Amino acid sequence: MLWIALHLPLLSLESFAATLPPELRRMPLALVQAQRVVTHVNAGARALGVKPGQRRNTALGLAPQLVTAAADPLRDARALQGVLHACLAFTPAVSAMPPDRVLLEVQASLRYFEGLEKLVQRLRAALAPLGHRVRHASAPTAQGAALLTLHGPASAAHCADLHVLHKALDAAPVHLLGTVRDRTREQAGALQGMGLHTLADLRRLPRAGLARRFGEALLDEIDRAYGERADPRVWAALPPAFESRLELFARADTSAQLLYGAETLLARLVAWLSAQHAFARRFTLQLQHEARRQRDDRATPAASAIEIVLAAPSRELDHLLLLLRERLDRTQLAAPVLDLSLHCDDIARAPPPNGELFASAQGEREGLTRLVERLQARLGRPRVRRLSRMQDHRPERGSESQEVDAAEFHTRPEAKCAAPVLHGGSITHPSTHPSTHPTTHPITRPVWLVEPAQPLSERRDQPLLDGAPLQLLSGPERIEAGWWDEGLAGRDYFIAQAADASLVWIYRLRLPSLDAAQGWYLHGRFA
Repeated sequence: MLWIALHLPLLSLESFAATLPPELRRMPLALVQAQRVVTHVNAGARALGVKPGQRRNTALGLAPQLVTAAADPLRDARALQGVLHACLAFTPAVSAMPPDRVLLEVQASLRYFEGLEKLVQRLRAALAPLGHRVRHASAPTAQGAALLTLHGPASAAHCADLHVLHKALDAAPVHLLGTVRDRTREQAGALQGMGLHTLADLRRLPRAGLARRFGEALLDEIDRAYGERADPRVWAALPPAFESRLELFARADTSAQLLYGAETLLARLVAWLSAQHAFARRFTLQLQHEARRQRDDRATPAASAIEIVLAAPSRELDHLLLLLRERLDRTQLAAPVLDLSLHCDDIARAPPPNGELFASAQGEREGLTRLVERLQARLGRPRVRRLSRMQDHRPERGSESQEVDAAEFHTRPEAKCAAPVLHGGSITHPSTHPSTHPTTHPITRPVWLVEPAQPLSERRDQPLLDGAPLQLLSGPERIEAGWWDEGLAGRDYFIAQAADASLVWIYRLRLPSLDAAQGWYLHGRFA
């Protein structure tokens, strides 16, 4: 067996910093227990003389600008859960060692990830968005790897077999054992007073006397680290739905302030999705508001929700964050927000998309889908529309504006969704069969119409545009329709060339009407 142990020495401080805006994250930070004793400090606070174990008032005296908050085991547990989910993408054998360590049994995964070194590289890349500093070690035993993360080199340690592991553990100090750290200071100091400084010193003592003085748990931990006793573990399991909460350090009055915490929640969501090779179809950001009353004496809602629906399932952090940012930018908060929670239970399981060396129809379709998604997130779904063909010969009624369903661009078969391609004066329709050649038809109508049609002056029955005569190139194309809805249209259409060589679409009324003289009209321009 081969175990990788991850140690997150700053997990508590990093889970707290995730609730802060960037300007506060750069300040000296410290966490304080209920007894008002400092437990964790960052580098900025340490440089000012603040250390764990000091009283809060002492720390503030050394660093008046120190940002302090209460240590929160529940907040740390949520952060550790995100790390567990990220690890489950590499092996199903993942176990938590609260409060700040994770164990992975990776022997069966080495071949798939092409060895330990590449596996660790990908594991670190998956953990990077969560924003935690990570130390790792690998060893044949789970407890041995966990101890090496505390005693080995600053970044990583590796023991290939039990013989190498025993040598590394023999030099480890006794205070790294969990059973020693959990004891009172007097009991832990007794080991030092007896001249027992390393695990090798402990192992040279009679086991019966050691167990009688310090308990069987101490011997059990040592034996599991050296591989001399079974070490069963409880494997982590993925919840059926994602749910994570983040309490903000200070109330958020603007939607932009919510992004700092929302990004952390989205990173945890991506880790949960990656663990089961899934993609999110939709997710909901829940905003818990500060309890107060508005000026019009109506009660402020306790919570509000922002739902993001994706046209194409995704687990790309940047893409999800971009869509959420677009929605938040146009969201007016009903009241200041105190904490955030993210929920996702609508997922799709599918293989990841293949990377493309050259552009393909699938890649272009995905780009269009994401463009529509972003526009809908920014402007709202009803405001993003497309033209749809209608069964009517009158050009002005031949299409209508409809709401866009971005999922159509992603789910339609490639043969059906392939768009016509313009090739210098002719239009090519992609074939649905690879062995047939595309057909070409001349363009007879412009894409964009002039609405309403613009009357044209004429000279000797020749239409004029901007005072210059138009040269008729083709036509007439006769359209007679609309007698059934009092929108009678009787027109002869022509394609004409203007003085600047551009092409326009014009028509002449066949019959005079009461509200318009019989003459020429400009109805469209060719691009």
